[in-house]
Amino acid sequence: MKKYAMILAAAIAVAGCKDKLKEQPHALITPEFLKTAQGFQLTYDACYAGGRTVWGTMDFFFLTVPGTDEFISGKDGGSDLNRYASGYTPSTGTMNNLWRPVYQYINNCNGVISAAPNVKGIDAEKKKRMVAEVKFLRANYYFQLVQQFGDLTVSTEFNTLPKTSADRHPVSAAYDLIVADLTEAINTLPAGPGVEGVLPGKAHKAAAMHVLSKVLLTRGYSKAAKPDDFTKAAEWATKLINDVAPQAGLSLQEDFGNVFKEGNEANSEVIWTVQHTANLPYNGPNNSSGHDNILNHLWVPKYEDLDGMQRDTKYGRPYIRVVPTRWLTDTVFRERTNDTRYRKTFQTMWISNNGAKLPKWPSPLPPGAPAGAVSGQPKFRVGDTAIWMPGYDVTDAQIKAAPYTLIPPRKYSTSMSPAMTKYYDTKRQDMNYPSIRSVIVYRLADTYLIAAEALLKAGRAGEALPYINAIRRRAAFPTGNAAAMEITLADLNLDFILDERSRELCGELTRWPDLVRTGKLLERIVLHNTDGQKNIQPRHVLRPIPQAQIDATTTGPKYPQNPGWEDL
Repeated sequence: MKKYAMILAAAIAVAGCKDKLKEQPHALITPEFLKTAQGFQLTYDACYAGGRTVWGTMDFFFLTVPGTDEFISGKDGGSDLNRYASGYTPSTGTMNNLWRPVYQYINNCNGVISAAPNVKGIDAEKKKRMVAEVKFLRANYYFQLVQQFGDLTVSTEFNTLPKTSADRHPVSAAYDLIVADLTEAINTLPAGPGVEGVLPGKAHKAAAMHVLSKVLLTRGYSKAAKPDDFTKAAEWATKLINDVAPQAGLSLQEDFGNVFKEGNEANSEVIWTVQHTANLPYNGPNNSSGHDNILNHLWVPKYEDLDGMQRDTKYGRPYIRVVPTRWLTDTVFRERTNDTRYRKTFQTMWISNNGAKLPKWPSPLPPGAPAGAVSGQPKFRVGDTAIWMPGYDVTDAQIKAAPYTLIPPRKYSTSMSPAMTKYYDTKRQDMNYPSIRSVIVYRLADTYLIAAEALLKAGRAGEALPYINAIRRRAAFPTGNAAAMEITLADLNLDFILDERSRELCGELTRWPDLVRTGKLLERIVLHNTDGQKNIQPRHVLRPIPQAQIDATTTGPKYPQNPGWEDL
């Protein structure tokens, strides 16, 4: 495999500062540079920088969100991966835009780990902790690759020169290394984000436990499965919830709506984040630098096209890459009396911000027009409701009589549908800028759902029930009936857990791996995704190995392609 010494365009240093990122550019990692305390520190920082190349970018978004049962293409959403269309081939750049930089960051991790014994000038305990953090990061990088591509090259060697040959190893090799790395991190690192000295974005024991539980759960479904994977996944998840979380300052938020509340990214439920900065040289503003957080843009619909509206920072720039499936809005989130998560996940109302586009009442007035409506006069003013999606059907007569644009579900479109709001960012300097918010990668509610799924797969459904009911009871806050949200053993199965993961984790960059892990991708695309249901094929449960990788392997055996992708 062709690997390059990593160019440190933006080494992210989270150590040695309170809650800000320290950015220090450097030219090139070499073995000699790594032997110095400065080189070791900067390469360690660069290992963290890789998170910004994954979480928050459009490429990783396209590999995890669209093409699932939750989202289809928006008007500007493209037609390849998300539709499983003929243009989706090994040459599609999205795959290589994950593969290439992630291997570069893995190489940085390998450099830190291999250099550590010979580095002078750094306290031994600090160095041990730094290595454990880097092993947590390397495990994360390999886990993202193995979920997408299956068998892949597994290397712990630090490469400083290009290579033109590569072996492709079975997924078991990747999982063995991931488990070993996470186990060392668990045994070495402090408990969690609530412990003194653990800054936002830094690796810790709780984060490693969460990832290990998900790794074991995922391996348990795979061809590399070990007999006790589900049992061990449950053990790690429940131990985190019951024993380590209290020590680490972790707990479920009382209100689901507070988890993604802007400015609250370091709340008690958040296990691990990827940090971003308002420092423009390292953060946009063109949204295409490969390490920007642009999740704030990707769900925003074309609200600006409707009466009384124009683009602004509050409502965001409408990239409209995806819109929710009708299955997600109408079935998964059908219960909205006791379950408050729909209204805390989606924007369904927009307030007028453009006095130059106010609609006027026609003459004659439509039947049912509100009292005070006058033909030729504006239907509403700036500051009034301009758009409302009630979530239930209304008649055409009601639409005409409404004093705003009324959009029932049958009128949803690829331009205007409920907008997922978890990543909205109103604090940017300009509407076009990327987000400065940290990306929440892992949170405790997911740990609860991992525990429930692992216990179910281990044949202990009765023990799984309290973990899923804890999430459902929380969803009733503050106005719902928490007791009515509880399910019984008869309700609990894998499909219910996947539906619950949608209600809780919708849009959180996990859905495509969730469906692949559980063997449900093809089934659920055919049932619920109108874009991909006619195109999806068995080969789509793995991404194709990037053609760039195959072309770069010029010495020795040809780099193998995934089944079904060989002749595309």
